[in-house]
Amino acid sequence: MSWVEASGTTIEEARQEALELLGAASEEVELEILDSGSKGFLGIIGNKLARVRARLKPAPAQVIKEFLTQVVQAIGLDVSFQVKPEEERWRVEFEGRDVRILIGRRGETLNSLQLITSLAVNRCLDDKVRLIMDAEGYRDRREETLQRLAKRLTERVRRTRQEVVLEPMTPNERRVIHMTLQDDPWVETCSTGEEPYRKVVISPRRKGERH
Repeated sequence: MSWVEASGTTIEEARQEALELLGAASEEVELEILDSGSKGFLGIIGNKLARVRARLKPAPAQVIKEFLTQVVQAIGLDVSFQVKPEEERWRVEFEGRDVRILIGRRGETLNSLQLITSLAVNRCLDDKVRLIMDAEGYRDRREETLQRLAKRLTERVRRTRQEVVLEPMTPNERRVIHMTLQDDPWVETCSTGEEPYRKVVISPRRKGERH
C-alpha cells in the first residue's frame, strides 16, 4: 500500500485526516511525522501546518507473497505457491516443475528457504508470525520417514543399551521424533546443541522411569 500525506494545525489533526483518507483505525496504520508544524508571529502570521504520512500496515500474507515472489524469480525456478493461514501459523504450499529442486536433499533447501523467509517477513511485521513451507506433500512423507527411523533406532537402543545421536534437524522434525517416542517404555529423548545443528538423542530410559 502506498503512503498518503495529510496535514493539520496539529499533529493529532493531521493524524486523524490520514486515518480518514485510509479508512482505517490507528492500530492498522503506520504513521510518520514529516513536520511538527509551528505557530507564526502572534499565532497568526507564518503558521506552519503539521504534516504526516501514513499507510496501512502490511498483512502477513502480502509480505510473504512479495518476498517469495522475488526469491523464486531471482533463482529462476518454475514453481508456483499459495499462502494460507493454518491455526497459529502461515502455510506456504509449492508446486511446479522444479519443486524437487526447491525441496533439496532431505528438505535442506526448503528448510533454508523457510528460515530465511521467516526472518525477512518478521522484520516487516509488528506481530511475529510462524511459517511452515511444504512442497507437494513433502512434509507428510518426511514425517512418516522420521517416525519409521525413530522406531528403528529405538530397537537398536533397546538391544545395545547405548544412546543414539541423530543428524541435525529442524525444530519441527525434532518434534516428530520426540512425539513418536514420548510414550515408549524403553527409551527417552532429548535435544542437544545449538541451532541450526541441534540434534535429538535417543537414550535408554533410566531405571524406575518405565511406564
